[in-house]
Amino acid sequence: MKFRVYLTFDEATVRAPIIWQLGKEFDLVTNIRTAEVRDHMGLVGLELEGDNDVVDAAVKWLGEQGVQVDPIEQSIIEG
Repeated sequence: MKFRVYLTFDEATVRAPIIWQLGKEFDLVTNIRTAEVRDHMGLVGLELEGDNDVVDAAVKWLGEQGVQVDPIEQSIIEG
């Protein structure tokens, strides 16, 4: 399963290596598609690839770390 999300980091989470931790904690592939990081906030477009249950657990874990997770809707053309 491939799942694309926008991750929004606030001042408390923007400096933490959360995407690195995500890759260590879960058996999935992370692919940063876009990112804008500043001192007080960050926005990352991230593609997660792995088993459905692993991706679901990873998304839940991100929320528990204080990261806002918003799914990116794929167009019909992207499939």
